[in-house]
Amino acid sequence: MPPDLSAPATWLPLFFFVAMGISVLSYVVLDGYDLGVGLLLNNTADHNKDMMIASIGPFWDANETWIVLGVGLLLVAFPLAHGTVLTELYLPVTAMLIGLILRGVSFDFRVKVNISQKPLWNFLFYLGSLIASVAQGIMIGRLIVGFESGFLGWVFAFLVGICLPAGYALLGSTWLILKTEGELQKQAMGWAKVSFWLTAAGIGLVSVATPYFSPEIMNKWFVMPNILWLSPIPVLTAVLFFLVLQSISALQNGTSRREWVPFVSVVAIFWLSFFGIAYSIFPYVIVGKMTLWQAAAATESLYVIFWGAIIVLPTILIYTFYSYRVFWGKARELSYQ
Repeated sequence: MPPDLSAPATWLPLFFFVAMGISVLSYVVLDGYDLGVGLLLNNTADHNKDMMIASIGPFWDANETWIVLGVGLLLVAFPLAHGTVLTELYLPVTAMLIGLILRGVSFDFRVKVNISQKPLWNFLFYLGSLIASVAQGIMIGRLIVGFESGFLGWVFAFLVGICLPAGYALLGSTWLILKTEGELQKQAMGWAKVSFWLTAAGIGLVSVATPYFSPEIMNKWFVMPNILWLSPIPVLTAVLFFLVLQSISALQNGTSRREWVPFVSVVAIFWLSFFGIAYSIFPYVIVGKMTLWQAAAATESLYVIFWGAIIVLPTILIYTFYSYRVFWGKARELSYQ
């Protein structure tokens, strides 16, 4: 019998599952590009580093709000899953927090220190970005396999941990194409082409490996008629990858000035990848072990949280949109006045 979607015990957990998904997707895309900028920071001359940081400076804090919201929703709406997830992911979560702390400290200190000390804080910003990115990839990999123990499960998690930084670097480089000019923009186009191939290879490997590690996910994707109505996802992803490569080449050749196309296309690739993962996992919070309804808090508690969520979520969306509207346009040199 299909679930009764009119029942609060059914739709409330579903609402929070979707809200948590929106939070995670927003974090991965928005904080993903500034993590990507951090990963690329060591690849250019010192006079370009300030411009790279300036391109993400106005959006820094707003981007990281989404991970706080996502973890908060997991804690209050799915308390049974929260304990299990954070216990299983204790080490990568700790590593991610260390990386984010390094980034935050470096972001502020590099502006205030003497010129001679700046390379150290630039390196720590890069290191924090790398640690956080790899840790997040491992967390995603472990979540997909349902935290199954075993050597191959950890190999898959580390594979995702290697692929995600490449995707972030692609996001970051296309962001720099959009936000910068001149020498740095040309460098960003070169970085985008390198990270493009790494990202494409990573998505391909993860797409092939995921069904191998989860028979349940295999049955969701590779049985009739599912394989037909899900086929637009890989097809659109391939088209978008082609569009990214073609648009970067056109910008390099001077035959196009549509600098927004590579970034928007990469964001769309991340969206499709996220929807694919969400479809693979649903209705589980922990694959094969705990559904979102089993993990949910009491309906009475969810009602109270619901009214807060429908205020907080739009508020964050509005001020995020407003900050991007205010600070849109090309990045300018940092001022130390």
